[in-house]
Amino acid sequence: MAIDSHQHFWQYEPNKHDWIDDEMAVIRRDFMPDDLAIVYQENGIDGCVAVQADQTLAETDFLLELATKNDFIKGIVGWVDLRAANIDEVLALYSQYPKIKGFRHVVQGEPDHNFLLRPNFLRGIAALEKYNFTYDILIFPHQLGPALELVKRFPNQKFVIDHIAKPYIKDGFYEGWATLMLAIGKQKNVYCKLSGMTTEADYKSWTPEQIHPYMQLVLEAFGIDRILFGSDWPVCLVAGNYTQTKELVTQFIAPLSVEEQSKIMGQNAINFYNL
Repeated sequence: MAIDSHQHFWQYEPNKHDWIDDEMAVIRRDFMPDDLAIVYQENGIDGCVAVQADQTLAETDFLLELATKNDFIKGIVGWVDLRAANIDEVLALYSQYPKIKGFRHVVQGEPDHNFLLRPNFLRGIAALEKYNFTYDILIFPHQLGPALELVKRFPNQKFVIDHIAKPYIKDGFYEGWATLMLAIGKQKNVYCKLSGMTTEADYKSWTPEQIHPYMQLVLEAFGIDRILFGSDWPVCLVAGNYTQTKELVTQFIAPLSVEEQSKIMGQNAINFYNL
């Protein structure tokens, strides 16, 4: 089964989605399940994990409603305030809904480089394991050090790195990112999504050859069993189309066995998110 482990839905609002700048104007519109169902039919994708794009409980409820009405949405990564004093109560509430698999915070947007290690945030992460919730790590390379410390502190918590930690592919940034990704990959509770890569390169002129060294490093760091294909639709549309995004990964993993390819393109997501 082919699973897209990372995509978003939204009803576009300029204030709410102010991160969509002029260069990304092509995605300044609504993106809903009916749109994605057509894309999946054209690209042979059986299901997906819908990931939060707004940091509100209303966003989590919005995704839950969509998942209830659309069977191809197999799981949700929502948002809760992990720093909240009543976090256990909130997690207990959401644990009643089987399609909610885990949570994410947009840590890449936090000015504190050590946000992941704040005591109130750590308390929230500690509460996830009780309910078997996953945690998606959304960071920039300069936040990889704190991320490494985080995943070491919680060896029984399932983590996944979103968008290969957003290396600055456009600028050729590699070495510092690679060193820390190799270290994080040694922690067996951490997975990594092959997603969001074309948008870290030049939107208009990226090539697969430019991105292959980054994917090769991820393969070396995490191995066949802990890598997940994700499209980052509709954000990927600013740097091409869905087919190009998928083929970037499928062509890279083509030399692997059929079984290994099927793990990366679906089975690992099923295992990680308990779909």
